[in-house]
Amino acid sequence: MPGTQPSRLIRLQPIDDVAIAATDIAVGGQVDAGDGPFTARNDIGRGHKIALRDLRPGVPVLRYGQVIGFAGRDIAAGEHVHLHNLEYREFQRDYEFAVDARIEELLDESERASFDGYLRSDGKVGTRNYLGVLTSVNCSATAAKQIAARMRYSGVLDDYEHVDGVVALTHGTGCGLAPDGEGIDVLRRVMRGYLTHPNFAGFVVLGLGCEDNQIAALTKDVPIRADVPVFASTIQEIGGTKKTVAAGVARLTEMLPVADQARRTRVSASTLILGTNCGGSDSYSGLTANPALGNAVDRLVRNGGTGIVGETPEIYGTEHMLVRRAASEKVGRKLLERIDWWRDYTAKNGGSMDNNPSPGNKAGGLTTILEKSLGAVAKGGTTTLADVVEYAEPVTSPGFVFMDTPGYDPVSVTGIVAGGANMVCFTTGRGSAFGCAPVPSLKLATNTPLYEHMSDDMDINAGGIADGTTTVEELGEQIFQRVLAVASGEPTKSEAMEYGEEEFVPWHIGTVM
Repeated sequence: MPGTQPSRLIRLQPIDDVAIAATDIAVGGQVDAGDGPFTARNDIGRGHKIALRDLRPGVPVLRYGQVIGFAGRDIAAGEHVHLHNLEYREFQRDYEFAVDARIEELLDESERASFDGYLRSDGKVGTRNYLGVLTSVNCSATAAKQIAARMRYSGVLDDYEHVDGVVALTHGTGCGLAPDGEGIDVLRRVMRGYLTHPNFAGFVVLGLGCEDNQIAALTKDVPIRADVPVFASTIQEIGGTKKTVAAGVARLTEMLPVADQARRTRVSASTLILGTNCGGSDSYSGLTANPALGNAVDRLVRNGGTGIVGETPEIYGTEHMLVRRAASEKVGRKLLERIDWWRDYTAKNGGSMDNNPSPGNKAGGLTTILEKSLGAVAKGGTTTLADVVEYAEPVTSPGFVFMDTPGYDPVSVTGIVAGGANMVCFTTGRGSAFGCAPVPSLKLATNTPLYEHMSDDMDINAGGIADGTTTVEELGEQIFQRVLAVASGEPTKSEAMEYGEEEFVPWHIGTVM
């Protein structure tokens, strides 16, 4: 209609070939990305891409100032750009190691932020205080869940206000795999990471008895804190499921008074290890929640803390950007080694790295893995890449660290927590339901409609960035302050919903025999 204002588009870089629709746009509607109004040639959903100029077949298409794919046919300005006309192709990346690395300027100790955490005897700091039931094999999972449920619902925990609960850490493997090799090594690395995690004050480690993942081998030489009681046994040794459940409940009940003696004390933010993850991403993820979370990671790094980014398949196509930020060529090459491993892994299984975007990602406006990765990598902020570690490997370097994990959310975060993360921030554009007991997880919605629609699940609305009511820097500060509050004991939405137990999912690699 005459006089109608053009619909707003979000364009990140002047050289971008596409912009993002801030609202639904009807065919024939007027749109403007800053260079003057033009006409939409198709209906374009909120969060989807519109071409800003005519594009010939085969030319690279830019968003974020980077390649997100290639025109599959002629694309006219004003046309919807998505699966029907944007293709994934490999392209040449220049690997310039450590050219953007810098020595981070850390705040003085007296200026650093702080929070109230559990200072443990080994110097690590917990953000929660749990008892755990850890299974060596799937065959002991039912008994473990019954032990945790009886503790949880019997009312016994009501007398111990400084114990956050009992969590059963069960999984689907532990037997039917080679007794040596990558598969069992990864499983044990996860379990050892949880056994030494500062958010635990005691454990029952439960097996069946005849499994490949024997408890003795699992716990051998593990530096469990001296003040963490551990009861390790098997169903076969105790004499069956009923006796095992009773024994587990009895041992955990004995641990409660000791665990309850823990008290929070003021500690530096440098003791925070923040794990980051994104799930159910949409086109707004790389505009709002992920860059704001990256800004919070930058703030944590300046305070001497650590931020972890994982999901290797979801940074594919941006690795050349990360190696520029690597602290050294050695660190950069560690990342490229993991990328090569994933190329080989997907090829052996008849897949492609572009298989990663899910139907939900695509419905939210994402088209290729290149586009998804450019948004996902923003969670790492802008500081130097201090280290690259393998799945569930202990994270010992402060600063920004990359961990090699799959893109599947529970598997990824399980490895990150095993590596030592005592806080998690999880961004979502489609509405992922997630938690990761024993570690609190803040949920960040990428857009305001999602935040309002799933208000019981979302802790922070990042949609204000797209709405124009806040900035990345302002939201980054808000996220950082919320991380400190949650680390100090403020509950998250996922904790209130009792998420986290079923989300313990170690990465299963190797043959099931």
